Amino acid sequence: MKSDPYLDRRAYRALHHAADLAYFRVTLLESDLHIGAFCPLRGQALSALAQARTEVEAAIRANPAFLTSLEPVPPRGGEAPLVRAMLKAAKRAGVGPMAAVAGAIAGAVGRALLAHSSEVIVENGGDLFLCGVRERVVAVFAGDSPLSGKLGVRLRPGKGLGVCTSSGTFGHSLSLGRADAALVVSPDPALADAAATRLGNAIQSENDIAPALEDVLRVPGVIGALAVAGGKVGAKGEIELTAL
Repeated sequence: MKSDPYLDRRAYRALHHAADLAYFRVTLLESDLHIGAFCPLRGQALSALAQARTEVEAAIRANPAFLTSLEPVPPRGGEAPLVRAMLKAAKRAGVGPMAAVAGAIAGAVGRALLAHSSEVIVENGGDLFLCGVRERVVAVFAGDSPLSGKLGVRLRPGKGLGVCTSSGTFGHSLSLGRADAALVVSPDPALADAAATRLGNAIQSENDIAPALEDVLRVPGVIGALAVAGGKVGAKGEIELTAL
């Protein structure tokens, strides 16, 4: 059996260093981010991370269902911007708000750092925010699938993308399905995370890949998706695959 790369963050983080960026780590309580930018921006990143966590923790205190629900939670009014983004993403994807948290935090920190670096990559537990003028390739890890580590998704330069992955067979994701990897791309990192959960939940076997991809591409704001189950892979939308 292959080792799970998510059990040792150092192992998989060593694989996504880009030579043109300086990489650094920022941690706060459970949050552990790996960030690439033109120069180390630890102070700015930590400040943005602390603000994001403060907003999420306040939402949980105000409504415990925000933490525990596996279904969308209606807004109560007065939510902070990050929380509103999570609630909106969860509603579109038909999942609970915390399904969007890793992508939302990665996006919030990444966009804060764009004031200091025009190229930014933020990785939060395997969920990514990327922005810049250079093309990037994101490797796809898929647990024990023979395709794990052999496929990459090529991302064109742009104003910022969320690339988030759920799995029912490895890693930290809460998934009701059995996909080895369920990856979603969206300009909204919170939505990419929530929709990846939706995609992963819908896949119990290789036969579910095609209809699950069709379904998740109907979510407004999702621009591309990929799924791996066993030895099969499917992709739909703005997804350009490349061999690694």
